Amino acid sequence: MVDNLLLPAAPMLHPPSPGGLSSDDFKTDQEARWCPGCGDYAILAAVQGLLPELGLARENIVFVSGIGCSSRFPYYLNTYGMHSIHGRAPAIATGLATARPDLSVWVVTGDGDALSIGGNHLIHTLRRNVNLKILLFNNRIYGLTKGQYSPTSEAGKVTKSTPGGSVDQPVNPIALALGAEATFVARTVDSDRQHLTAVLREAARHRGTALVEILQNCTIFNDGAFSELKDPETRDDATVRLRHGEPVTFGTKNPKGVRIASRGGLEIVPLDGASADSLLVHDVHDEDSSIAYMLARLPERPGGVVPLGIFRAVDRPAYDDLVNDQLLRARADDPAPDLSAIVAGGDTWRVTSRD
Repeated sequence: MVDNLLLPAAPMLHPPSPGGLSSDDFKTDQEARWCPGCGDYAILAAVQGLLPELGLARENIVFVSGIGCSSRFPYYLNTYGMHSIHGRAPAIATGLATARPDLSVWVVTGDGDALSIGGNHLIHTLRRNVNLKILLFNNRIYGLTKGQYSPTSEAGKVTKSTPGGSVDQPVNPIALALGAEATFVARTVDSDRQHLTAVLREAARHRGTALVEILQNCTIFNDGAFSELKDPETRDDATVRLRHGEPVTFGTKNPKGVRIASRGGLEIVPLDGASADSLLVHDVHDEDSSIAYMLARLPERPGGVVPLGIFRAVDRPAYDDLVNDQLLRARADDPAPDLSAIVAGGDTWRVTSRD
């Protein structure tokens, strides 16, 4: 159950009225073209199913993508959209969200697009808290360019560009986002429709930047990337579902819990050897992101496990709201500014010839 994924009984944003928009209204006449078995199909279906809940006209929703397999999204959604350039989708979406606060702006990107050439744009979008929803598809590989290792590929990964194995330390997207003080950070998987939709719904409710990492499979170039997290035989012991206000526990064969260690940090302990009071209770609203950051690093701990769900959801003024508030105050102070005086005023000078 995911009813308490973030808040008790999270309602639909604006339940569609009878005769309102349905998921079919957000489908285009374009044939979705991804490889058979690609997780992009499941994510697309989940997004199309969620959009009617926004209660918005299709022309008030925009999807901006960069470059990569995931970046074909705008073609398959019957909204406004832009297939932009490699790594720059957050920057383009920032301008759009600031200029048009009436729009719901979404960014669709991948681990290569967002975390390599686009890493700097992503970091500054997160720290600014622009009112965007960023869906980061992570399959740990460059799929569109045929199987090179990506910033999230595990160390030792053998690919066409690393025949001897990658020597890079992989990026942890959740830890990166929390380090940039993002106000909403979450992780889900493409194969769990209920969990995926619940996380997307909470991201849509958030005012500010909401980053959702979606773990997915690339059947052609990185098949089985997250098989342990998806296989019904292993997933309960390989993942921990984060639920606000509940102790952080996981596992069916060997139930375990997470608690704060005596020397700091987090540790994973058997449930039968730990008191209930000692276990970490998850708090998505904690203004201090330290605990959320430590949860993001759980996969690297001994007996590591991958957290799924919402790591952090806090309130902070959105960048575009602050900018537009400044503009309103400036216009109130000077309703008819002299543009030429502004351009020529202040730190300007005239260059003249000695002749």
